[in-house]
Amino acid sequence: MHRVSVAALLSVAAILFPGAATTAPAQNIPPFRMPASTENAPQEAGAADAQAELRTGSELTRQGFLQQAIPDLLAAQRAGLDPYAAGVNLGICYLGTEQYQQAISALQQLDTPVWRTATVDNLLSQAYIANGQPEEAFQAFLRAAAFDPKDEKLYDYLADACTDRKEYELGLRIVNRGLTQLPQSARLHYEKAVFLAELGSFGRARPEFDRAAQLAPGSYIGYLAQVQEDLYEGELSAADKVLHQAIQSGHRDYRILSLLGTVLLHEGVVPGQPGFAEAQAALEESARERPNYPSTQIALGRIFLIQGDARRAVTHLEISRRLQPENPAVYASLADAYEMLGDRARSRALRGQMGRLLAEEQRKPSPEDTEPHR
Repeated sequence: MHRVSVAALLSVAAILFPGAATTAPAQNIPPFRMPASTENAPQEAGAADAQAELRTGSELTRQGFLQQAIPDLLAAQRAGLDPYAAGVNLGICYLGTEQYQQAISALQQLDTPVWRTATVDNLLSQAYIANGQPEEAFQAFLRAAAFDPKDEKLYDYLADACTDRKEYELGLRIVNRGLTQLPQSARLHYEKAVFLAELGSFGRARPEFDRAAQLAPGSYIGYLAQVQEDLYEGELSAADKVLHQAIQSGHRDYRILSLLGTVLLHEGVVPGQPGFAEAQAALEESARERPNYPSTQIALGRIFLIQGDARRAVTHLEISRRLQPENPAVYASLADAYEMLGDRARSRALRGQMGRLLAEEQRKPSPEDTEPHR
């Protein structure tokens, strides 16, 4: 299941709430004007209410209260008040609450010469990715990129969306297109390396990881590139060392902490060892910062399984399953946890589901690297 980062959505949006310089689309598109016959007419009785609803919905969106914002934004949209602001905010809210078809519908209403912007097509591409429509996503991406081909954030947001959805071929097409515009982007070389590795082309991924690290030594992306390369090569101790260097350099975010906890677990730390306590502390800090990061939740579940605390393990593993229902690794640990709780029927069902997921993965053809469509 694709999970959209609320923070990313809010930073993508050009229009979050009505006010000075916020109701007109970007990219030199003129602000919305009422037709001449009605522009100077007296406000209807409900106009003030609609303005208040748009302001409330936009403010709720800005604060991240996405589900709560939707009714106010719909009311403003029905009143015809600032279609761009209402539509973009609705797109954000529907994306962030996993209502992907509704997001597509809201954003498609802005698919006109007046309202189309990079923001609209960026959000629309993310919605198509989440809804399992890769070709439509790529076409929306091309339209977004046409506004500003050198906008690194555009490629980055969509690469993240592809990673979440396991749309690795689409992600590769997007970052390849980005690298034609930004050949010195460490982030895009890193994203390309990850997609190639996930597609089974680690030989081609390795120089991309190296290039990312060379372009941004000592940076967050540089450290990530080194760690991921070590992990794909099975060099756990080397990854452990780089992760500690990254944290000592000030790169202490949820992803680095999650990787550290996971690497320590794979190195075989057990309760009573300093490394085990470090792994648990890193994972708990990561979960506080980003509760919906599935890798952290599954690793925390394993931490509690090792400690024999099956109930707490189930809590974290069920979160991970909700976030990644197609990840076979979740089911193995969750089945063990329910077995410890004495729920053998549920444990058997989970193992059966894991077997079906593994069989589906084996039936999938090995995709090859695809160049971006010209």
